[in-house]
Amino acid sequence: MKRFALMGAAGYIAPRHMKAIKETGNDLIAAFDPNDSVGIMDSYFPEARFFTEFERFDRHVDKKSREGTPLDYISICSPNYLHDAHCRYVLRSGATPICEKPLVLNPWNIDGLEEIEKDTGNRIYSILQLRHHPAILALKKKVAENPEKIHDLDLTYITSRGRWYHVSWKGDASKSGGVATNIGVHFFDMLGFIFGGLKENVVHQRTDETAAGYLEFERARVRWFLSVSSEYLPDSVKGKQTTYRSIAMDGEEIEFSGGFTDLHTESYRAIIAGQGYGLADVRPSIEIVSRINHMDISQIKGEQHPFIQR
Repeated sequence: MKRFALMGAAGYIAPRHMKAIKETGNDLIAAFDPNDSVGIMDSYFPEARFFTEFERFDRHVDKKSREGTPLDYISICSPNYLHDAHCRYVLRSGATPICEKPLVLNPWNIDGLEEIEKDTGNRIYSILQLRHHPAILALKKKVAENPEKIHDLDLTYITSRGRWYHVSWKGDASKSGGVATNIGVHFFDMLGFIFGGLKENVVHQRTDETAAGYLEFERARVRWFLSVSSEYLPDSVKGKQTTYRSIAMDGEEIEFSGGFTDLHTESYRAIIAGQGYGLADVRPSIEIVSRINHMDISQIKGEQHPFIQR
């Protein structure tokens, strides 16, 4: 049984990590979050210590180490802009970090983490959950069987958010990385995982609620559209659901809407077995989103996603 702690226990994604720790047969020793809305812990680890102050959490982690019962892993579910700092803290504490996406906001942050990995002799793992999705693995296999073919894809992801979103850290691009990073980075990772290295990156739209553009990989041309606005939901789902996911390859829809809830558990199993994804795996998708967030918008290069006209 591995001993875990969790940073960011009050966040949206934290319950999936608690569930993964539980389902892999391990124990949560301590958790930290400045906010105390963490009643969900009762469903998984009611005996875990909880701290709202980082200094007290740090003292507890250090105490466990000095008592001879150090933590094996610390899971990081804090706001995006704190991930790299929290990864450094975990490495220095002697534990192994398991960090939510995006691992960092810019590729140069990865350079710094590589240095501290060398200094500590430990490794940082990231949650790249779509790499474990059965439909995505099947698609990767299908593409690999015909490596000369260049595929045409439309990637569409709309996840409606209310007014609170723009008040929270998620609506602050300096803290979340903006729409492309906050809700899109795992899709960009998936595209590189399946279709190879990136050849071209064009941005057609970038606002507080929406991002869209064109990506060309070794084996795919991709029109992509991301939004947190319900205005872009297709008429077929409006009033019925608040989220819409679609990947269409060569005119054929790829069904991958189900199976998301167990992917964190699969990620944890791989990490504990020493087969998780590290910094080198993360870098390509971070380079994509960083470029999207900093490059000039173009209306003439690359094919535009149909939803832009909406």
